[in-house]
Amino acid sequence: MIRLAVPALIAAALSACSPPALLNRLDSVAGGGAGVERAGQGMAFGSHGQTLDVWRPRGGGTHPVVIFWYGGGWVSGRREEYGFAGRALAARGFVVVVPDYRKVPAVRFPAFVEDGAQAVRWTRDTIASFGGDPERIALAGHSAGAYTVAMLALDPRFLAAEGVPAGTVKAGIGLSGPYDFYPFDTRRSIDAMAGVADPAATQPVNFARRDAPPMLLVTSSDDTVVRPRNAINLAARLKAAGAPVELRNYPGLAHEEVVMALAKPFRGKGPVLDDSVAFLERTLAKR
Repeated sequence: MIRLAVPALIAAALSACSPPALLNRLDSVAGGGAGVERAGQGMAFGSHGQTLDVWRPRGGGTHPVVIFWYGGGWVSGRREEYGFAGRALAARGFVVVVPDYRKVPAVRFPAFVEDGAQAVRWTRDTIASFGGDPERIALAGHSAGAYTVAMLALDPRFLAAEGVPAGTVKAGIGLSGPYDFYPFDTRRSIDAMAGVADPAATQPVNFARRDAPPMLLVTSSDDTVVRPRNAINLAARLKAAGAPVELRNYPGLAHEEVVMALAKPFRGKGPVLDDSVAFLERTLAKR
């Protein structure tokens, strides 16, 4: 009876996990952490009690840096559950910072973007002590995290307010992000942007500019949470402005499956990791 109870207990424990937490566990069991280490856990940054984790390749050396923000509709998510993203990129040669940020309903726009700017400031000031190159910093994120990436990459006011020098961000990757979603027509966007005096100031598509850092915008044909038009429209605006931008639209993938494809057991869903790494290697190459 004891032998029979153990699988049941394991199943019960897994069923109690959030989907990202379960994905993180499956990635770890599948060997997603081979060759990497978590060099910092729950490290404080910013002015609102935020924390972050740092993942890096084992073996020393200096590596380009990626700051990765998770999604969750601005209302949920925890850095601990997204170790699979940190491990995936660290295994490919990057030092990876995974920050937390404040959520709705405790805050509204622009608080979560301001938290993102404070994470960039911490990274620029601190990452060298973890083997990261502060002159080669890229931003990446999924869903609401991709929104933060786009706002920080395109609207210079957020980083300037934190004293981050212009040109610090060398590239940005947005996975399934909302960039052109006004008028607000979902509960998540209505709540997150509540009370904003100028809704246009919440839309990344309105900040497309020629001198934006190179961006990779990823969407998928079966995404019914954040429609592909968000990435398509932003890519078109950036291209029209003369900014470097690449667009990927993966057929058959749903919203969650794009970030799932970073985890080792699900990389066969689509080349999200390979395409992201290739883009980062091009844009963060030493000059």
